[in-house]
Amino acid sequence: MGLEVGSERVIARCRELAALSEVAGETTRTFLSEPMREVHARVGAWMATAEMRVSIDAVGNLRGVWGDEGLPRLVIASHLDTVPNAGAFDGVLGVMLGIAVVERLEGVRLGFAVEVIGFSEEEGIRFRRPFLGSMAVVGTLEEAELGLVDAGGVTVERAIRRFGLDPGRMGEARLARGVFGYLEFHIEQGPVLESMGRALGVVSALVGQTRLEMTFTGQANHAGTTPMELRRDAMAAAAEWMVGVEAGARGCAGLVATVGRVEISPGAGNVIPGRVVASLDVRHEVDEIRREWVGEMVRGAEHAGKRRGVGVGSRVLLEQGAVALDREMTERLRAATGPDVPVMTSGAGHDAMIVAPHVASAMLFLRSPGGISHHPDEAVLEGDVAEALEVGVRFVMGFEAGE
Repeated sequence: MGLEVGSERVIARCRELAALSEVAGETTRTFLSEPMREVHARVGAWMATAEMRVSIDAVGNLRGVWGDEGLPRLVIASHLDTVPNAGAFDGVLGVMLGIAVVERLEGVRLGFAVEVIGFSEEEGIRFRRPFLGSMAVVGTLEEAELGLVDAGGVTVERAIRRFGLDPGRMGEARLARGVFGYLEFHIEQGPVLESMGRALGVVSALVGQTRLEMTFTGQANHAGTTPMELRRDAMAAAAEWMVGVEAGARGCAGLVATVGRVEISPGAGNVIPGRVVASLDVRHEVDEIRREWVGEMVRGAEHAGKRRGVGVGSRVLLEQGAVALDREMTERLRAATGPDVPVMTSGAGHDAMIVAPHVASAMLFLRSPGGISHHPDEAVLEGDVAEALEVGVRFVMGFEAGE
């Protein structure tokens, strides 16, 4: 099969899966939602056609193994879930490229097996906790996380059971013994490669990130009869804090901070907001700097609340340190890509940062046209996909050649 045919197939499969959604007219697919059943059916069929042994583990990760049982394994993986109103390529592209690499190996006998994994959850949308899929395969998913509750009151454990899986067998999701490496393909989700005029980049490290939930508790009251000086307006305190978050992040090189979700109660135009719950996402490549600024932002919220008689609480949803990828694996990937390939730090979180502390890991970025991601306009260039597929095949074959 030619490279062009392979890249066309990869892109077509991504777009086909984008139509499998919880919301008509957009791509929204969260952890073990109903559309994931059809995703598993289609992707599992493509894996089976590539002569892979297909299974679904206890947390809904779709897994295909090519090669004899008992052999050492190289894992190629990414995720199958999406953010709301997503594009077609974030996460999914990495799984489709993994399958395409195996398809290109047809007729080749290797001294190791290749396992392609489509993680069931990376984005953290449904349960406000990311990386459930990859944490399960490295054995860091705790039993307490099975009790996390979604907006409909369904726990992770219940969601798993509704999908026909047994959370009691979660331990069986762990990677097989003998896994010696991990490779993740992913769109860059930013403008750097495009600004350099480059198709691909090798990732050397992933920034650390903190995700918090901030709660501002004031007093709901009538908007027309409550004087301004007697109000305890939770939204006013939250708004002041949000502006402070932006100003603080702008003042620290390399720091990014985002308030991406706000819930206002009671949410009526003629009622003073009594309660506001807001998300906060903070990232930096230096953990110490990130932690320091998270503390500053929490204290800023407390000050904004105090001035208005509004209580402020914070809850950490994710505390993920910066992760350096394996030096030897990264050098192998650089060799497969080319000596002048850009080496980058990822500003986004990826499953590789969960796997890397346990398995020697490498990651390849593909250019994101316009730097757009987490949006329906997200795209890839066919030539870039073809080049990434060629790199993947060379990377895999390099182990067989002892390079």
